[in-house]
Amino acid sequence: MTETLVGQCMCGAVNWSSSGRITRRLSCHCGDCQKATSSPFTTFVGLPPETVEWTGEINHYESSPGTHRGFCPKCGTRLYFRSDKWPGEIHIHAATLTDATGYTPDAHVVMASAVPWLHLADDIPKHQSFQAEPADQE
Repeated sequence: MTETLVGQCMCGAVNWSSSGRITRRLSCHCGDCQKATSSPFTTFVGLPPETVEWTGEINHYESSPGTHRGFCPKCGTRLYFRSDKWPGEIHIHAATLTDATGYTPDAHVVMASAVPWLHLADDIPKHQSFQAEPADQE
């Protein structure tokens, strides 16, 4: 499915747009996402990186070898997650979408790390690990 999506950080210094195929829509409950966003989970829209156009300065943090998280240096908004473990995808934080009314994740992943006090009442499929396993790393 191809959709035109646009988004921005909180202060508007960084903007993005994509008119590409959506590779996945997911909410991740892993410990790294919890720490990176200071929340019990984060929701992403997966896109081929070559379909995303960025304007504005982005800082990057290498949270583990080959894994980078982009954020706005002015307001600190988390923009995306990209890892060598999932080549060909960039996972943009769905909260940065300008209009998220048509967005719904199609999976909750890494539920094995979910915080125990959060009880999800939605009917979205829940996976104990990753919905798509990471690529083998040498």
